[in-house]
This record gives sequence, C-alpha cells and structure tokens, in this order.
Amino acid sequence: MSTTGSYLKKHTEALVKDVGIEAACQLTGKFKATLGRYYSDHDEHADRFMPVDTVAALEAAASYPHVTSALAELCGVSLSLIAERRNTQERANVNSDVIALSQRFAMLMAEYQQSIADGRITVNEAKRLLRETTQLQQVLIEMKLHLEEEVT
Repeated sequence: MSTTGSYLKKHTEALVKDVGIEAACQLTGKFKATLGRYYSDHDEHADRFMPVDTVAALEAAASYPHVTSALAELCGVSLSLIAERRNTQERANVNSDVIALSQRFAMLMAEYQQSIADGRITVNEAKRLLRETTQLQQVLIEMKLHLEEEVT
C-alpha cells in the first residue's frame, strides 16, 4: 500500500473511532465490517477507501475533520475551522487558549519522553504521539480563531 493510502486509512480509522463504531454504523447505514474495511491495512483492502458522502456524514458528528484534514495536509493546504462548530466548547479568550496550548504541549512532551526512554519509538508509541500532536493542532486552530476575532 502506498504511503498516501496508509495515511488516509489511519485518519479514516481515527474518524470512525472519534464518532464511535456503533454511532458510525447508524449515521452511515453501513455495517461494522464495511467501515473496518475502509481503514484496514490488509492487502485485500488496500484499494478500498471511504466514500466522500460517508466521510461528510461522519465528520459532521466528529470532534475534528480527520479525513478532510489529512487530505488537506497531503495537498499542502492549511485548514481553518469556523467558530460556530457544534462540537466544541467556547473558551473565553486567547489567554485560556495559551494555557490550553501549554498543557497540550506538556502532554506531548511527556508522551515523547516516555516513548523515547528505551531509545526507539514503537508503532503504538508513534500512534500516541500522533494523537497528542493532533490535539495540539486543534488547540492551535482554536487559538487562531480567537486571534482572528480580536483582529476583526
């Protein structure tokens, strides 16, 4: 499987897990096995990807647009989330964003320290680092939105 395919499948899995497998089945009208094939890294499913309408339905219910974000990153595009997102709690201001950013960065560094302790980063450790990096990215996007609000 190509690196791009593998990258998209990992983000597809993150999307399904974000929504929850049962909820994803209800939202999409697809079976667990079908959803699983979309992010399976087995050779027989290497060319199978989630349809765009299914991605849209799941991302509407998710806390973050995992697949859309991955596609944008692959194209060198940066996304900016709109402030009226349904699934977020509004933070008061930029100061609280800075605090959240510091906390997330501290969690990322703690995860990195734990992962590198034996001199190498395993696949599971890399997944945890990726998850923390994604959380840090979300805080930065929210901070960017609050800064844009203050400018306008």
